[in-house]
Amino acid sequence: MGRILLLMVISWILISCHSMRAIPHVNHGVKDSLNADINKIYQQGLFNGFAVSIVNEKSTLYQKGFGFSDVKEKKLYSENTIQNIASVSKTFVGIALLKAEELGKLNLDDPVQKYVPFKVANPNFPQTPITIRQLATHTSSILDNEFYLSKNYFLKPDQNLNGVKLNFDDEQIFNPADSIISMSVFLENVLAENGKWNKNSFSTHKPGSIYEYSNVGTALAAFIIEKATGQTFNKFIKEYILKPLQMKDSGWSFDEVKFSQFSRLYEKPDTPLPYYQSATYPDGGFITSINDLSKYLTELIKGYNGKGTILTQKSYKEYFTPQLTASNFEERNDKNPYSESYNTGIFMGFGHTGYIGHTGGDPGVMSMLFFDPKNNLGRIMIFNTNFSDKKGNEAFYGIWNVLEKYQLKL
Repeated sequence: MGRILLLMVISWILISCHSMRAIPHVNHGVKDSLNADINKIYQQGLFNGFAVSIVNEKSTLYQKGFGFSDVKEKKLYSENTIQNIASVSKTFVGIALLKAEELGKLNLDDPVQKYVPFKVANPNFPQTPITIRQLATHTSSILDNEFYLSKNYFLKPDQNLNGVKLNFDDEQIFNPADSIISMSVFLENVLAENGKWNKNSFSTHKPGSIYEYSNVGTALAAFIIEKATGQTFNKFIKEYILKPLQMKDSGWSFDEVKFSQFSRLYEKPDTPLPYYQSATYPDGGFITSINDLSKYLTELIKGYNGKGTILTQKSYKEYFTPQLTASNFEERNDKNPYSESYNTGIFMGFGHTGYIGHTGGDPGVMSMLFFDPKNNLGRIMIFNTNFSDKKGNEAFYGIWNVLEKYQLKL
């Protein structure tokens, strides 16, 4: 009887092992087809290098790099290649605000003046306080004026330009490395009443009334986190987000990451850009890989479903609660489902069809991170090449749609 039972157990194990082997084989075929479809679009030559991923609330289902991180050096773009991700970075500011609130360091409805050492007030509404929540929902009335572009971006010190030549437009954007200023200096110059760059820094709308996307407002929120917690913003993020999620290849500056893994960025496929940084780095300067960013999106999906690890359920509920109504918009983006400008949580965007996430664009950078709360599936794309025409736009969203086509098959 024991021998028969043993044979039955062995047979069951063999059948189980065969079944387990069959699953990866099926996924492997799906991934081959997915790779092939993306490669067809890549072969159009519109982007030099990029990485994509698909995740759910448990893990990364698919991730892969395509093309080159450095065309001249023939370095391939992989899942471990790092680069800045532009405004997708803002979602980290939202997490950080809520973590600081959990720690008892601030309240979202506090006036910003409680933490800022220089006066910040809309001159059109001098008696109306601007709040942290208004910064987080882009309703603070703070605008990105002309100096946001002309005084904010700086060349990386001691870089080997390696044949990169600055054109006229680049020279208007990238300031010399030896003239870099801190976030606090930039914000004071732009926002303080007597700031030397305080020109058109505030809108004609009352604080709290109208959605007006603001990079400067984002940087101010990060600066407030520093003042409230006594930690620099980058160190706060590292302690409360990067370390818990084991995002080991990520950071906010060149000296926080392995620069040998950093991708060259391109204005166009044949136009490399110099390496750069910005004074308002929290609004778009997060440096990461598709591998690390996939861990982050998995955590966000968990958080949305009450299973997150870096914030409490209460904080995640606030993070993912749409904060605005139709009356807060003069012009509402209800055409593109993957735009964060239909509604917003705490620096977290909502598309008009329910997708949750953020887009990003900077010199040499295009990025997207969204998940669908209906099926708990998320997608990410990070590109090292800008596009500015219809063909580039179609290719960009073509890859995004390919990921959607295969996501339920993985």
